[in-house]
Amino acid sequence: MTQSEKRPTWWDAKHRPIAFLALAAIAIHIALRVSGTADDAVADYPLYVALLLGGAPLVFDLLIKLFKREFGSDLLAGISITTAVLLEEYLAGTLVVLMLSGGEAIESFAVRRASSVLQALAKRMPSFAHRKTDSTVTEVDLDQLQVADTIVVFPHEVCPVDGTVLEGHGVMDESYLTGEPYMMSKTPGSQVLSGAINGETALTIRADKLPIDSRYAKIMQVMRESEQHRPRIRRLGDQLGAIYTPVAVALALIAWAASGEAVRFLAVLVVATPCPLLIAIPVAVIGSISLSARLGIIIKNPAILETVDTCRTVIFDKTGTLTYGRPQLTESLVADAFDANELLKLVASLERYSKHPLAVAIIAAANKRGILLDDANSISERPGQGLRGEVDGREIRVFSRKQMAADYPNEVAGLPPAAEGLECVIAVDGNYAATFRFRDEPRKEGASFIQHLRPKHAFARVMLVSGDRESEVRYLANQVGIEEVYFSQSPEQKLELVREETTKVDTIFLGDGINDAPALTAATVGVAFGQNSDVTSEAADAVIMDSSLKKVDELLHVSHRMRSIALQSAVGGMALSLIGMFFAAAGYLPPVAGAVAQEVIDVVAVLNALRVAIAPKQLSDF
Repeated sequence: MTQSEKRPTWWDAKHRPIAFLALAAIAIHIALRVSGTADDAVADYPLYVALLLGGAPLVFDLLIKLFKREFGSDLLAGISITTAVLLEEYLAGTLVVLMLSGGEAIESFAVRRASSVLQALAKRMPSFAHRKTDSTVTEVDLDQLQVADTIVVFPHEVCPVDGTVLEGHGVMDESYLTGEPYMMSKTPGSQVLSGAINGETALTIRADKLPIDSRYAKIMQVMRESEQHRPRIRRLGDQLGAIYTPVAVALALIAWAASGEAVRFLAVLVVATPCPLLIAIPVAVIGSISLSARLGIIIKNPAILETVDTCRTVIFDKTGTLTYGRPQLTESLVADAFDANELLKLVASLERYSKHPLAVAIIAAANKRGILLDDANSISERPGQGLRGEVDGREIRVFSRKQMAADYPNEVAGLPPAAEGLECVIAVDGNYAATFRFRDEPRKEGASFIQHLRPKHAFARVMLVSGDRESEVRYLANQVGIEEVYFSQSPEQKLELVREETTKVDTIFLGDGINDAPALTAATVGVAFGQNSDVTSEAADAVIMDSSLKKVDELLHVSHRMRSIALQSAVGGMALSLIGMFFAAAGYLPPVAGAVAQEVIDVVAVLNALRVAIAPKQLSDF
């Protein structure tokens, strides 16, 4: 974002008092004229004050833009104010001051309303933490926490930092951050996320990051950035204004020349003041950012709200986008000496204390069968050596085929042949017991989502690009219906592929891993799933918080809807203004009446733009 795309804070702050000053001056002027207690010259004094204290600063700001060769549509307002003063049409000039400053105040109000999601995020985050030093627990402000501090998270509290569990066994609700609809088990060694809600038991954690660097803080940061970033469609408004402004000035000059009345020039310019361009478009963009946030979609770069609807190629990563990113137990090859359910009970009882991705799949399989789990003891999970522990007095080991060959070479003969996908090997009391096989489950909505992209959203090309093996990628592609497949792709190869496609047509790339970050940046629009990687989220233009393909479809519809409503407001407002300009040029609309008419047009345009923040009943069509 360039400096010219950011308005300084004072620009927004000063428009509200100017709007109130102009409104008060107009009210006092009308009251004096109606009451007859003062002559016309005295009744104009409040207008002089408004034009001097309010109009002059606005005109000065617009002159600076003119010297910078920024010929925006708001220059019409500056010309109108200056002309009104020269022609002694002080009421008309003050009305233009009110329109310009009031319009900016309305936009600021819309920004504050759009910030409500950010405010809700901020209120949800605790302002203090319970730091533990030796055996003492003290309450400290978040900014006093340091990396490696020991923190106690009490039951039902919001976790203040990203960290690692040191003591305690419990659960945390991470659905607000990850979209996962269940409680996540937490044991010593488990990772915890800032913003997650603790369960029934206290947990002692080690802070792995400062609060300002934690996951929750990152979400708030991208929200702030999205609200401060000037979107491309606002620049489209400026481009429309670059055409509209000379047309309006030319029509005003023609009216002046044809009638010989300079007041006609002013009347046309007053009606032409392009508030629909100045206000309605950014209101629509900000409303769409707010709507997206309520839908669980964080818009980091508002410019994509214009470009998403124009993309014609969509490129998917595999894991975590078209799949759930969590393996499922698909096959249990159990040795004859063991009972399948009893073995699953032993393994799942041990896996409750593991942070390995396959642990969740094993526990889920046990829960699905209604198996009650036992306690485990002597748990050890060293890198490369798998998981070890005791359950019901039996030693259980969960490890790889290679590790079993190293530790129990006499048992290797009982292993089944290697197959595609993920697997783990189980040994009980030193004897081979089973091989569990896993696959990453395709999303249930994956096939219907892919099939609807071409007819409903005009995508011409759908691609699957993954670093995984060919068999796994083609298995998924067949499940969801994608024909164009690229497998075993390194991050560099992904980047080159996306770059090449983006030179031909606007593209959307969807991914959730760190290795997706370069491709996310290279695509026209980069969409990250979840908050699994800070790097990925920083590289993306939008973040889908709950990792759902339905949310991607909602993003497509939000973009299309925003473009339609923004252009309705801008073009419709300009058309109405143009009609009013012809009436003013013909002498049927004097400057004051023209200002009132323009205010009515502004209200209609802004009200139409505000519709974008109202969620329709249905935002998905598959």
